Amino acid sequence: MAQFDVYPNPNKASKSFYPYLVDIQSLHLSELATRIVIPLGWLSAFGNQTMQGLTPEVTFDGQKLLLLTPQISSVPTKQLNNPAGSLTHFRDQIVDALDFAITGI
Repeated sequence: MAQFDVYPNPNKASKSFYPYLVDIQSLHLSELATRIVIPLGWLSAFGNQTMQGLTPEVTFDGQKLLLLTPQISSVPTKQLNNPAGSLTHFRDQIVDALDFAITGI
């Protein structure tokens, strides 16, 4: 598992709203039985509006999605199978959104 890998949402109840989860957990914490994730939601479901600095727009698999930082969560590692890709190229935006959520800056 690599930081910023994107996984299909394994939760049947929420995957229609949040189709993917981004693994943001450091590789230094790979021994934990859970992974810290942020859901990706359809940009169109949010009126094509972002919360400046907190929910950056990302493009994944040709789709416009929002990184829903306020909904950060953890899931059991065993539920995350077969990454669909990576958002490593959005690393700065992801870290900035986390920083904004924690510090407000």
